[in-house]
Amino acid sequence: MESFLVAVNAVVPFLCYITFGYVMKIKGVVKEDFLQQLNKMVFKVFYPFMTFYNIYKADASSLPRPVMLIFCGISILVLEVILVLTVPRLVKENPRRGVIIQAIYRSNFVLFGLPLTVSVFGDVASSVAAMVVTVVITIYNTTSVVILEMFNSEGKTDVKTILVNVVKNPLLQGAMVGLVFFFLGIHVPKSLLTPIAAFADATSPVALFVLGGTLHFNAIRGNLKYLVPALSLKLLVLPAVMLALGYAFGLRDLELFLLVAIYGTPVAAASYPMAQNMGGDGELAGQFVVISTVVAVGTLFGWIFFMKSVGLI
Repeated sequence: MESFLVAVNAVVPFLCYITFGYVMKIKGVVKEDFLQQLNKMVFKVFYPFMTFYNIYKADASSLPRPVMLIFCGISILVLEVILVLTVPRLVKENPRRGVIIQAIYRSNFVLFGLPLTVSVFGDVASSVAAMVVTVVITIYNTTSVVILEMFNSEGKTDVKTILVNVVKNPLLQGAMVGLVFFFLGIHVPKSLLTPIAAFADATSPVALFVLGGTLHFNAIRGNLKYLVPALSLKLLVLPAVMLALGYAFGLRDLELFLLVAIYGTPVAAASYPMAQNMGGDGELAGQFVVISTVVAVGTLFGWIFFMKSVGLI
């Protein structure tokens, strides 16, 4: 029951933000054209602050085992390669290909995985989890840009154009600056760090508010053929496969739980504004975020209960 409440407490705020945005649009308080402009602002301004701050504040005093970082990095990259090779064979529409690939491999590790990890293992796990976040988020932010550029609405995959757009991507720019400050030990004055932290904290609520306001439920039925198999793979199959592989590679306890936090949490909220602004199917991306957030209440409880029952944590 405690594990279930942990999952619920992590998910319900997200549902509240989405519902609030949807109600405000229905009431006429905000118009969809305003929300689209706000969406661009979230993508170009808020998310760079969040990626910078998440990396900058990581605690270097408690590092996870190298095998854990290597396993996480390689497993994500291998999964992406498999998806890039297989999804285009199954999905005809180019804008949907990148969105589906991103939905399967990219999770809301920062906002779901970290609270769950600390709740199960205590504050002692926060530093280890934060360093894993640094690796995972850096890979997410880099590769997601490349994948969305490969499968944009124009169908262009020119290498030069992709590289230029990767370098210009706001999320990646924030992450790169954060890594520079982190590794060089550059100190940000509190007078500047406070507003940076405030913008970072506001990113997900605003992004999910916009998502709720631009969500069209009548379109979900038409996308079920993409939503059901992709989310089944993401929330059920991938965590099982990664737990088995992680155990085989010698990962135990907290390390195994972090794999569930990486692969079994809902689709990253950032995937929605990225798809909207980079030629992907933004509507489908938003539906992935909303539905995975709801379904994850049950699946996360199931994984936590299973791992405790068999003695993995």
